[in-house]
Amino acid sequence: MSSYLVAFANGHFEFLESSYTSPLSGKTRPLRIYATKDIIHQTQFALDVKAKVIPIYEKMFDIEYPLPKLDTLVAHDFDMGAMENWGLITGRTSAFLYDEKTSDLLAKKRVATIQAHECSHMWFGDIVTMNWWTSLWLKEGFATIVGEVVAINQIFPEWHVDCDFTTNDLEEALESDAKRSSHPVDVDCPDAKQINQIFDALSYSKAGSVLRMLSEYVGQETFLKGVSIYLKNHLYGNSDPQDLWNGISLAAGVDVGKMINDWLVKIGFPILTVTETADGIHIRQDRFLSTGDVTDEENQTIWQVPLALLSTTSDGKSSTDHTVVLSEREGDFKLDTSKPWKINAKRVSVFRTAYTPERLSKLGEEAARLGSAFALEDRVELISDAMTLARAGYGKTSGGLDLISHLRDETEYLVWKTISSELNLLESVWWEQPQEITDALRDFQRYLLAPLVKKLGYEYKDSESSDVHELRTIAITQSAICGNESVIRELRTRFDHFRATGDESNIPADLRRIVYHIAVQHGGEQEYQTVQKIAENPNSPTSKIAAMLAMTQTQDKGLIEKTLAYIETDVKNQDVEYYFNGFSCNYAARRRAAEFFQQNYHKFVERFEGNFSFRYIVPGIFDSFSTNKDAQEIEEFFRDKDVSKFNMAYAQASISCFLLTATHLVFIIDARNYPRECQMA
Repeated sequence: MSSYLVAFANGHFEFLESSYTSPLSGKTRPLRIYATKDIIHQTQFALDVKAKVIPIYEKMFDIEYPLPKLDTLVAHDFDMGAMENWGLITGRTSAFLYDEKTSDLLAKKRVATIQAHECSHMWFGDIVTMNWWTSLWLKEGFATIVGEVVAINQIFPEWHVDCDFTTNDLEEALESDAKRSSHPVDVDCPDAKQINQIFDALSYSKAGSVLRMLSEYVGQETFLKGVSIYLKNHLYGNSDPQDLWNGISLAAGVDVGKMINDWLVKIGFPILTVTETADGIHIRQDRFLSTGDVTDEENQTIWQVPLALLSTTSDGKSSTDHTVVLSEREGDFKLDTSKPWKINAKRVSVFRTAYTPERLSKLGEEAARLGSAFALEDRVELISDAMTLARAGYGKTSGGLDLISHLRDETEYLVWKTISSELNLLESVWWEQPQEITDALRDFQRYLLAPLVKKLGYEYKDSESSDVHELRTIAITQSAICGNESVIRELRTRFDHFRATGDESNIPADLRRIVYHIAVQHGGEQEYQTVQKIAENPNSPTSKIAAMLAMTQTQDKGLIEKTLAYIETDVKNQDVEYYFNGFSCNYAARRRAAEFFQQNYHKFVERFEGNFSFRYIVPGIFDSFSTNKDAQEIEEFFRDKDVSKFNMAYAQASISCFLLTATHLVFIIDARNYPRECQMA
C-alpha cells in the first residue's frame, strides 16, 4: 500500500454504524461514519450511500473490497474536500453532512457524489495505484466518471447525472483546456511542488470526460469488463496508462490506446468545423483556443475523434453511429442532411462544434420541437458551443442568443442551468462596458425567466421531481440576480420575517443562498450582521455556505472592508475560497478584493503554506478581469513572486483573461440590441 493512503484519527468522536453484504462472497462488513457529537445526526445519508455503493463496485469490477471495515471521518476543518485513505475516508463537513430539514438538494447531491467518488478509490488508487503522480488521472479520472456518474446513476437515476456531468465536469474540462496555458492530462511531475497543483480540472474532469468518451465508443459493458481485467492484473501493485489500455483493448478486441492516447498526452482538444456537401457533411478539426487565435505550431495534433453521428430516417426514427471516427485533419461523411442530424449525439465526445449559422438555426428549431430527435445533452451542448464559439470569434453572439430564444419553452433544469451560466458569463466579461449592454442582457434574462417563476412559484413539494425542484431554484435565483423587482421583494420579505421572528420556515433550504444574497445586497448593517451570525453558528453546511457567500454581496464600502478584515482573522483556511469567489461575483467589490489580496499577499502565502486551497484562491480572485490592462498588471504583480507552488493556477488566471479586443467589442455591438428586439417580436 502506498504511504499517502495511511491515516489514523484520535478525538472525541461518535459514530453511526451500518453494514453491507458482499455480493461476491456473502461476507458482511461493518461500515461506520465518525463525527463530533454536535453533527453526528447529519451523517446518516452519507453512511447510507456508502452501504449502497460498495456492493455496486464489487459487482462492477468483480473484485471484493479486501479490508475488514470501511470508516468515514468528518472533520470540521479539512484542507482537501475529502481523501480516500484506505479503510478510513476523511473529509470536511460540507462533503459528508446532510440534514433533511436544513440542507438543500445541492448538498444532497454533493454528499452522494463525494462519498461514491471516495469509495471508488478503494479500487482506483488504493487496490491499484498509479506508478507516479504523472498519471494521477488514472485514479481521479476514474473516480470522477465511475464514482460520480456510473454508480450514482444506479442509486439516483432521477438526477440525470449523465447529463449533469456534461454541464459540470465536461464543461469545466473544455473551459480549462481551451486556454493557452493548459497542460496535458498526463503531466510531468518532477518534484513535490508540482503534486498539489495537478489536482485540477484536467486530472479530474478532462480525464473523466475522455474515459466517458472511450466507454461510449466501445460500449459501457465492454469498458467496465476491460477495467476489471486491468485491476485484476495489477492487484496491490502499481500501474501506468498502457496497462489500462491493454485491459480495455483485450475486452474490446481493438487497440484503444492508439485512439485515446493523444487526448491525454497532448494539450487541448479540437473544434470540429462542419459544412454540408452534396451528399453529406465535411468536417475539419483544429485545436480550439478560447482566444480564437491558434497558431500553426499549436495546431499540430490530429486527434482520433469519435463523432457519435446522429441521423434520422424517413419515418422519423433517429439512431447514433458510434463507430464513425475522424482520424485525419479533414474528412467527408455521407449523410441525408434533409432530415434532422447532429454530431456528438448526447455530447459523448470531447470537442466543440462549429456549424454554419443556417444549420445552427435549424438545429435550434429541432431542439425546441416537441418530440425532438435531440436528447437533453444535445440541447445543452448546442447552447454551450454556440455561446463559447461566439466569445472566441467563430460566430456572432446574436446567433447564440437566437438559439436560446428558441428554447424559451424548455422545461428541463439542466438546459436552464446552461442558459443561465452562459448569460452570467457574458455579463461578467462585459461588466465594465456601458450600462446599456448589461441592462439589455438582464432584460433578456427577465424575459426568459418570468414565465418559469410564475408557473413554478416559491413553494417546494415533496411529491415533485428533483428536476422541477432545481428548475424552481434556478428560475428564482437568476430572476433575482438579473433584477426582477417582484422576485426581489418576495425574497426580502421572507428574510425580514426571519430576522424579526427567528422563524426560517418561509425560506426553503434551496432558496437560502439567494435569499441571504439579496438581503445583504439590498440591505445594510442589520441584514449583514444577521447573516454573519449564521455563518458563525450554522445549522448545516448549506446555511454556512449560503451565509459566507452572502456576506460578500454587500454594496456598502464599509461592510466590504469589514468582510475583508474578517477573512484575515476569523475565517478557517478551508473557507477563504468561498469569500474570494463571492467577491469576484460582486462588481462593487471585485477590484477591491483583488487589491486586498495583493496588499496582503505575503500573509496569505505564509498562511497557506503546504495547503491545497491556495491554488484555487488565486484564479478565483483574478480570472474575472477582462482587459489587456488587467492581464498586464497581474503579470507585473507576480513577476518577482515565487509562484512555483501554484504556477499552473497562476498561468490560468493571468494569461487566460478574457481579452476585450476590438473583435470582442464587435460581438458586444452585435448583441447589444438583440434582447430588446427579441422581446418585441
